[in-house]
Amino acid sequence: MPVGYIITILIIGVCTVAALVRARRFGIPVFYLSMVINEIPHLAALLLVLSTALALAEGDLQGTGGTMLLIIAALEFVGLLELTRRSIRAHRVVSRVVVDHGAQMPGGGIRLWLRPLVFPVPLRPGSVRRIGGLPYGDHRRQRLDVYRHRNGDISGPVLVYFHGGAYSSGTNRNEGRVLLHRLAAQGWTCISAKYRLRPEAGFDDHLADARAVLAWARDNADVHGGDPATIVMAGSSAGGHMTALLALAPPNPAEAVPRIAAAVCLYPWIGRYFGRGEDETSPSTPLSLNPSTAPPMFIVHGDHDSWVPVEEARELYEHVRSGSPNATWYVELPGAQHAFDALHSWRNAAVVDGIVAFLRPIADAVEPSDSQR
Repeated sequence: MPVGYIITILIIGVCTVAALVRARRFGIPVFYLSMVINEIPHLAALLLVLSTALALAEGDLQGTGGTMLLIIAALEFVGLLELTRRSIRAHRVVSRVVVDHGAQMPGGGIRLWLRPLVFPVPLRPGSVRRIGGLPYGDHRRQRLDVYRHRNGDISGPVLVYFHGGAYSSGTNRNEGRVLLHRLAAQGWTCISAKYRLRPEAGFDDHLADARAVLAWARDNADVHGGDPATIVMAGSSAGGHMTALLALAPPNPAEAVPRIAAAVCLYPWIGRYFGRGEDETSPSTPLSLNPSTAPPMFIVHGDHDSWVPVEEARELYEHVRSGSPNATWYVELPGAQHAFDALHSWRNAAVVDGIVAFLRPIADAVEPSDSQR
């Protein structure tokens, strides 16, 4: 029996099925099984083909048992092709939303397709410098990284990004890196921050950290080439929850926190904070906030998200769109799982292109430095 081959097709098969179906139950295990293969199915297909070819060459697939294994491998290959089709389709879905709002997708050319095909790891490009571990408070988690162009003469707006992790885990060097690298390469100053986590910290602590990072950006972004008058806030999952809350929060001069020029919410969670009910004193869900002062918002979610159901993003979009005086964009990605922005996949590349198109008016409004004129 080809034990190694059986283990290979078993792992690929379970993960492929988990990615193909939309889970109604066992959402968290399904997320962990499907997250990676859902973004790089073509590499899983390559592994499957090579493993099958090796097993055939060694004569391990003889007889009825071998034929059954070949049939299973063929079915898995078809499933991986479908996952690849869904990932590639994201570009068309995002482009449609961009065009519907009168904008234009950036021209990616062959690099848009080649990079995710051969090297989907979100490594930082050589043109971008990261300055890590800067403190914005005394706690060990109150640290942030700054991404900026290595050419100090290039300047632009500021993006402040918060990671996900259900407020209990996570770091600022996992999700969102493709977005941070892309904007920094275009001259933005990008800030990716950690924040205190539960159970040591609570809801008010998380928001206090987010406000402290925004204040830090206002006071320090110019040192790193950013325009402190133009700050965009973004986040994934729990970070998207914080982003939506601060974007919809009414202006409060007493807090001395800069207003957000735009907000980007990636697969945001929008429910009430853990243990809170309808009688909470301060709102912990963006659905309880009036969107009449909301900045332009871009909401992105996957329709196969098994951690945060896509219905939550639809509800947030309708809530904001119904009362906001500014543009509200919504992209629903076919087949996308939670944390789709952890790898440099075709899907994530398309989303980043859409975000760049969404933020272009803000970037164009920033006055260039003397050396850029």
